[in-house]
Amino acid sequence: MSKYKCVIFDCDGVLIDSESIAIGVLVDMANELGANMNFKESLINLKGKSLNSCMELISNLVGKPLSDDFEQKYRANTFETFKKEIKPIKGIKEVLDNIDLPFCVASSGPENKIRLNLGVTGLLPYFGDKIFSCYQIQKWKPDPDIFLWAAKEMGFSPSECLVVEDSVSGVKAAKTGGFDVFGYTEHDYKDELKQYATKTFSSMDSLLKII
Repeated sequence: MSKYKCVIFDCDGVLIDSESIAIGVLVDMANELGANMNFKESLINLKGKSLNSCMELISNLVGKPLSDDFEQKYRANTFETFKKEIKPIKGIKEVLDNIDLPFCVASSGPENKIRLNLGVTGLLPYFGDKIFSCYQIQKWKPDPDIFLWAAKEMGFSPSECLVVEDSVSGVKAAKTGGFDVFGYTEHDYKDELKQYATKTFSSMDSLLKII
């Protein structure tokens, strides 16, 4: 029997394979402004970072503030690309079909983005209203508040919950909040998660066994 009573999933990179798409759109937009960003390097360096921090980096690279509508244009571009290209993480549907614990999703993205991506990939029915967005509380990882809020709303203490994350900032947020956190390493390009996570795993096929 698992020692956990609830599982809190991150969204991007854990439930849906979206980060490479989002970063690709961001790099294209940045390079149109003269940022000269490399996609592969950006995929490594921007993984798990908030949009605000990415926009600040781009602003520094181009040497001027970004336009007031940059985020709006970015969201519109990513939403259209997600509808065409986004897929669920391999094996996650089997996990959600067979997990015997309450679970939810806690993500840094806006709620409409989370719902869109879960809907396109067929995962939304698994979560219903159990969706928690950093935008709702205006606190972002590595601040632990998103996980603390999700646990409270689900009716459990941090010690009763397991967080599943794929970014260093997310893992650090969970640990700071008093949670055990399993790091999903399929896209851990810098091999960083093992030094912070409670456990790491590289395939969703193994997640239920280690919970």
